[in-house]
Amino acid sequence: MTALKSLLFLIAAPGMVAGYIPLVLLRRGSQVETGFLAYLAIPLWLIGGAILLWSFWNFLIEGRGTPAPIDPPKELVVAGFYRYVRNPMYFGVLLILIGYFLWFGFWSLLAYTAFAFIATHLFVTLYEEPTLKKKFGKSYEDYLKKVPRWIPKFK
Repeated sequence: MTALKSLLFLIAAPGMVAGYIPLVLLRRGSQVETGFLAYLAIPLWLIGGAILLWSFWNFLIEGRGTPAPIDPPKELVVAGFYRYVRNPMYFGVLLILIGYFLWFGFWSLLAYTAFAFIATHLFVTLYEEPTLKKKFGKSYEDYLKKVPRWIPKFK
């Protein structure tokens, strides 16, 4: 049942943010020619998608829960990409969104990516991190000291 809830959340949240909304924004507003940089979109989509799916898997298996705030994991997840960045799901989505801009070149996609980052950052700092500090205590505090929030740190 947890796997089904995770799948539904994957479709509803990241599917909406990194799938449906960018498609709606296509062909709206001015466009820039990204030239050869457009081909960077493909690895960004693949890497972002892999990070997103692997992180969902970690929540399901390691955390015994879902990424949805209404059904959070029971264990602190520090495996997989969570060893390098505290928010790999959001990071993966942002890579996908940057890929959209590079491929299609619509400024509205870049503005949306910036908006998505700011909204996500506020959600993480104002809700997620305080909630996780209360739930996991010292183990989460130690994790905060070791792993950066947005820029992955590879050891």
